[in-house]
Amino acid sequence: MAILIKRVYEPAAKSDGTRVLVDRLWPRGLTKAGAKVHLWLKELAPSTGLRKWFGHDPEKWADFQKKYGAELKGNPALATLKSIAKGTTVTLVFAASDLDHNNAAALRRILSRGA
Repeated sequence: MAILIKRVYEPAAKSDGTRVLVDRLWPRGLTKAGAKVHLWLKELAPSTGLRKWFGHDPEKWADFQKKYGAELKGNPALATLKSIAKGTTVTLVFAASDLDHNNAAALRRILSRGA
């Protein structure tokens, strides 16, 4: 299972494999055709409260990852993603401008730990 992350605004590439949007809100300025996502798993996005609390503040990154991981426990969409990712490349796409501190980066870490 190869899990990549990429901004949804970057051009899609064949090497992306299955592109899964993991944001709760649809990215501004993009049509569904323009986003070139295969699946939108908004159920994997952090809750609105957690997203607003975090605000992409690097100082809150460690706490955000813990809280987000707790939110994902028992989430059926996580099992769906794991099933899709078996034996193939999946790219988690997101709209945030911060490439290091976003829900897709946290989700990739969670998946790599086998959660």
